[in-house]
Amino acid sequence: MPPAAATKPDRRAMDKAAKAAAAVPPPPPPDPLKLLEQAWFDIRRPGALLRRGGRVCEVMASHITVRGLSEQARLGDLVELRSARGARTGEVVRIAPDTVIVAPYDRGEDAFINQEVFIRGPLTIEPQDGWRGRVLNATGRPIDGKGPVHNGPGGDAAGIPSPLARQRVETAFRTGVRVIDIFTPLCYGQRMGVFAGSGVGKSTLLAMLAAADAFDTVVVALVGERGREVREFLEDTIGVKTMAKTVAVVATSDESAMMRRRASDTAMRVAEYFRDKGDRVLLIVDSITRLAHALREVATGSGEPPVARGYPASVFTDLPRLLERAGPGAGGAGSITALLSVLIDGDDHNDPVADSVRGIIDGHIVLDRAIGEQGRFPAVNPLASISRLANRAWRDDERILATKLKSMISRFEDTRDIRLLGAYQPGADPELDHAVRQVPSIYEALIQSPADGPSADPFADLAKHLRGKNA
Repeated sequence: MPPAAATKPDRRAMDKAAKAAAAVPPPPPPDPLKLLEQAWFDIRRPGALLRRGGRVCEVMASHITVRGLSEQARLGDLVELRSARGARTGEVVRIAPDTVIVAPYDRGEDAFINQEVFIRGPLTIEPQDGWRGRVLNATGRPIDGKGPVHNGPGGDAAGIPSPLARQRVETAFRTGVRVIDIFTPLCYGQRMGVFAGSGVGKSTLLAMLAAADAFDTVVVALVGERGREVREFLEDTIGVKTMAKTVAVVATSDESAMMRRRASDTAMRVAEYFRDKGDRVLLIVDSITRLAHALREVATGSGEPPVARGYPASVFTDLPRLLERAGPGAGGAGSITALLSVLIDGDDHNDPVADSVRGIIDGHIVLDRAIGEQGRFPAVNPLASISRLANRAWRDDERILATKLKSMISRFEDTRDIRLLGAYQPGADPELDHAVRQVPSIYEALIQSPADGPSADPFADLAKHLRGKNA
């Protein structure tokens, strides 16, 4: 019968497989000594069965004091605060013989006495190429709703190259912003500050600079930014095209001081990763002043005394430690060109933060509120702005022309009050007559908005505009 015949080969195969299995000797029993040895090593592994921790003994608005961690904690270590409502993270900012002070990444209002605290080790940021086009928080976690980001292979960045191992800054690039390319041209690996009061067009200028096609990767750190403006800045000001090659690190003004402090370090770590790959990286930090405010809040909360307008001494140590990480890399690496926004409190350019940053970086672009009030944007003051590497960026003819333009503008501005009073007489000073005729046209030629697009040849655009005015 067909069904019975079909089952015979299956039964024979099963019998054959059973005989073969019976012929294989059973595996030897595990060696008890080996098992005991493995168990011993597992138990000795740190944190396998027992983790040494501490407990909260004091809670402040911005800091938490913990007992029991002094012998094992290191500055910069992350700690985990456990409770029935979940775990929160903070960072060790001061170590005393009996206590450590922790600055939480989240607001610390829900911490309580005797809360359990355990050390997790230092925070590691491990970027990879897939981070382009993403928006992250200060700890490297995505906040753009596009799913998780995958970490790279790990390992420390090359950090600050040795002064003699750094490549020389030699190559200039066009930003596309006429007033900058004419008066304060930039080079790859340069660190440039944008100094401005609030509402003078600082963020718009930074976005125009970020749109330059000269860079492989753009890293933006928004430190203490207003939450309402983050999407507007990334989607409208930066734009979809530039955002595709941009990694944005955001810490808004309502976040803790530790998150605002950590954001710039995370952005620098991302920039270092792409620099070490050989990319030409543009790093934008907006703003260094709000970073200094976060550094001040953390330092004073941990007990450090202020030394200059409320700023502790560590602020002026941390700023150069961060900014020196930008610049050209060692041989074979790329470069980090840093554009650093400095918010001038009360339009006082002698503010300690502004004064300190000005002495570290390679030039400064000053935005003048009076120029903005005249409707001239970008509101760059060419007389107060300087690029310390301009002579490496200008050609000889461009350097001569830029110098003459500055001299003419200076003569025009120095005599503004005299002309307003009616004391100026045409024909008495030929150089002043020339400045009075040409400088208003120069100012018109320098007006530029993001909608105008970048300028491929700013000197040619200026000459074309002046010829049109004099025709």
